[in-house]
Amino acid sequence: MNKDEKLLAVIEPIQDPELLMSIVELGLIYRVEWVEDTIQCDMTFTSPACPVGPQLKAFVEQALSQVEGAKKVEVNVVWSPPWNPKEHCSEDAKMKLGIF
Repeated sequence: MNKDEKLLAVIEPIQDPELLMSIVELGLIYRVEWVEDTIQCDMTFTSPACPVGPQLKAFVEQALSQVEGAKKVEVNVVWSPPWNPKEHCSEDAKMKLGIF
């Protein structure tokens, strides 16, 4: 999965309001990249029933729409692969969540 480091840096400040951690550190961003003048992003939530899911998606869309040169932003919510904190979280996030 492609992850443009500059685009990840734009999304990095967005936090999951329940876990108070960056959605990037939690591994909720599966792909973010340029496709011509469009930024495409695949993301997931900690669960399909995430009550703030639509809000998180809107935050990502808003942040990426501010990137210079982006004429269009497409944020897709995906469920495959299912989010697994043991596999998707950064080492720092695992430590904060108590996953060893």
